[in-house]
Amino acid sequence: MMLPRHLSSLLHERLDQFPAVALLGPRQVGKTTLARAIEDARPSLYLDLESPPDREKLSDPVDYLSRHADRLIILDEIQRVPQLFQPLRGLIDQGRRQGRVAGQFLLLGSASIDLLAQSSETLAGRIAYVELAPFDVLEVAPEARERLWLRGGLPESFLARNDRSSLIWREQFIRTYLERDIPQFDARTPAETLRRLWTMLAHHQGGLLNTAQLARGLALDGRTVNRYLDLLVDLLLVRRLAPYHANVGKRLVRSPKLYIRDAGLVHALLRLPDHEALLGHPVVGNSWEGFVIENLLGCAPDGTQASFYRTAVGAEIDLLLELPTGETWAIEIKRGLAPTPERGFHHALEDLKPAQAWIVYSGEERYRKPGGITVVGLRELCLTLRALA
Repeated sequence: MMLPRHLSSLLHERLDQFPAVALLGPRQVGKTTLARAIEDARPSLYLDLESPPDREKLSDPVDYLSRHADRLIILDEIQRVPQLFQPLRGLIDQGRRQGRVAGQFLLLGSASIDLLAQSSETLAGRIAYVELAPFDVLEVAPEARERLWLRGGLPESFLARNDRSSLIWREQFIRTYLERDIPQFDARTPAETLRRLWTMLAHHQGGLLNTAQLARGLALDGRTVNRYLDLLVDLLLVRRLAPYHANVGKRLVRSPKLYIRDAGLVHALLRLPDHEALLGHPVVGNSWEGFVIENLLGCAPDGTQASFYRTAVGAEIDLLLELPTGETWAIEIKRGLAPTPERGFHHALEDLKPAQAWIVYSGEERYRKPGGITVVGLRELCLTLRALA
């Protein structure tokens, strides 16, 4: 079963505009499935760079790829062969001279720092980046939202036949990442240490980064912990939500918040097999917060800047969106059907005076509260943001 991805139209647009497009995202998020759908829609050649026979075809990449220059060439797991970026630049420029200004290469990668660094150096001005995230609330049926929150949006996990099968898949996904995938990017990272770090992040989902505390818990130095965090961020597994910085005359919190980006992975790391276990666990509120943030950012228009606001005296906004239109939206996130904003939210609104103030809650009805605050369901606010794109 394949659910339609709304990123598909954007990917086609980028391929019609740029000679190379990089489709980035964590493993098992559906990059290959989406690329195969594009392969069916236009003349293409697909090469899996994890396959030895396909890598062998590229022993002389200029010769082989030149012979297929009339097709879109899809290179899956491009970070496996980073030396390809240099010849790709020459092939793209050659294609431009022959009138092929767009749609030459589609590069699929697990968002490694190697991929980003190599392509930014050698393909500057020739490549566009598109990030494929897990399923969001607009890509699943409205009644499947709670299942999406529990299982996360990785397709195999969300579409599993039951919660137990989904949890088993996520546990194996984590194990594979730790033992096989991450060592490809940093062989110095011990799998067991990284698992402990990942689990600590799950327990403190949405908490402020405290490198010293993490380092003590792992018996490591702060520099090593930051290196591990950088790796998880580069692989699109962890989000560092930056604090809002502006001259508002207040003492602002300067540490970022950390979120494991897929809620299903949070629940797998904490061994929460079903909704009953999740609703009885202390992480439930922060898990919902992270789930809402990922969905809203996935629906926000390109160029949106995201942060949170917190002062030393308790004024706080869970999510600030600085939109390309120049407007700032303040968003409070509440789990429950009778959301009441904290006093700190009102103080923060007085500080920043955003254009819109929202409370996202687990219900669906939309209504107003005093102070110009709109209470809204997650799906409706995602639709509102998507309409701005």
